[in-house]
Amino acid sequence: MTMISSPSMEVTDVGDYLKLGACTAVMAQPILTDALASGPSIATQTGIGVVYNLVKYTAPAFIFGILYTTTRLTLNQTALTYTDYLHQQWHALFIPTIWWTAIYLILMPQLQQGSQYHDWRGFLWQFVNGNAAPHLWYNTMMLQFIILMPLFWALGRWCQSRPRRGWIVFGGTTLVAVLWLWFYDQQVFHGPHSRDWYLLDRLFISFQIFGFYGMLAWVFRDTFQRMLNKWWPGLLGLWLVGLIWTNWELFSYGFPVNLRNAPYYKPSMTGYALAVIGLLAALCEIQVRRQRPFSKFVHFFAGMAYKAYLANVFWSELLWRGFGRTLMVKAPWLSIALCYGLTWLLSFTTAFGLHAGWMRLKREYEHD
Repeated sequence: MTMISSPSMEVTDVGDYLKLGACTAVMAQPILTDALASGPSIATQTGIGVVYNLVKYTAPAFIFGILYTTTRLTLNQTALTYTDYLHQQWHALFIPTIWWTAIYLILMPQLQQGSQYHDWRGFLWQFVNGNAAPHLWYNTMMLQFIILMPLFWALGRWCQSRPRRGWIVFGGTTLVAVLWLWFYDQQVFHGPHSRDWYLLDRLFISFQIFGFYGMLAWVFRDTFQRMLNKWWPGLLGLWLVGLIWTNWELFSYGFPVNLRNAPYYKPSMTGYALAVIGLLAALCEIQVRRQRPFSKFVHFFAGMAYKAYLANVFWSELLWRGFGRTLMVKAPWLSIALCYGLTWLLSFTTAFGLHAGWMRLKREYEHD
């Protein structure tokens, strides 16, 4: 591996494309789940399964993008302390997560996964384990990467001092991922511990390959970009193979389609997610190099992607109950498309609106 000496000064980076791409895709997942639960025709179930697999790259892309951007912004800031870093992340990530988790548990308790809370102990457990809403498992997992950032700093700087060490981190990360996928398949996914060990899906190790790859992609960004420029047609082929493979696995379980049979923790899904990550990174590299205006849009919206993600199930639930479920009977794909489009619009409107309101209150407080 080769490494360039100076950090990139690009405003828009690979992480922006991955975060916005993942956020845009993930908003379809709860809507597709609701649509499938309505008992549609076999043809509609098939279409839902294919689309679900198509957008099933989201959590890996989020993690890769977050670690890429965070490494870019913090790795060489030797004056930045861990305390200062956590203070920044507390306001950017932890506080929005706390507020939205409380909103889901109090206003939409029917969205809880697993068991329901019946007392304050159950409330607190649901609050921290990611079961407050269908999508909040990701928050529990992602925040572990934020807390463990010193590990990525240490390994990133270790690789910077001797670039060949990058292969050690790459190889070790890959080996751990392979062993973990085998373990999960044997013990958890349709295994003897599918019920009592289900929380392993939000453990740091389940997505560590994407975090370490994201860190390495920044440290060795010259090599990474050359590989993208040279091998993007191969990534396109890998994407197609991965999509066919994941759908073959899903439909091999028969009908009715059960989306629980399409988890992230399979070699097929891992390969598919890495292919999508590579393709989005290649798109970023091309558009930033050519100074496309769209790259500025991506950077602007990527900054609100996490907050929009937190809000999306709130809006999709209201839209589904408001008209989506009824429309699903007559025009299933119109129902899915309308719920999805409005969810995306309302989620980002909420994110930008709350941010603007908070900044205004903050300015008024500072002036007093």
